[in-house]
Amino acid sequence: MKNILAISGSLRSDSSNTRILKLLGTWMPADVNYLIYDGMGVLPHFIPFAEGEPLPPQVSVLHQQLNEADALIICTPEYAFGVPGSLKNLLDWTVGTGNLVDKPVALITASSKGDDAHAALLKILSALSAQVTDALLIPFIRSRFNAEGNITDASTEAELRRVFDNLLNAINQINE
Repeated sequence: MKNILAISGSLRSDSSNTRILKLLGTWMPADVNYLIYDGMGVLPHFIPFAEGEPLPPQVSVLHQQLNEADALIICTPEYAFGVPGSLKNLLDWTVGTGNLVDKPVALITASSKGDDAHAALLKILSALSAQVTDALLIPFIRSRFNAEGNITDASTEAELRRVFDNLLNAINQINE
């Protein structure tokens, strides 16, 4: 069984990013466990801890889920031309842990524009030695959903499927 951990960069329950992650969850094959991480809002502010010092329990749960994941999907908006603070805080908690080293990661930035957050996240993931299998920038995301929250733009759905398929292929290559 393979495990994919999905992380929304937005804490809003009805965010476009969380909707995208829920959609991707409906595409999972039977041999994949898919979990949308729900602890970002309770993570404490990042403070470097000394070796052997106990971590806050919320951080220990995050590390455990990251370690159990064969791959990650990060789907995030852009706030004030950058990475949402809560997502950056989560990523900061992985510094020095090796949690993301060579881990396949699909990055989706879905926002009004998103260019700056997308570029920053690619740089951050590179610094953490993650293996970005695919990256997708979806500008003007709200115009691509209908009132029921479904994607109405066929090209956006096709691009999401490409990102999804590339991530699954990366996991399968590792498990061969």
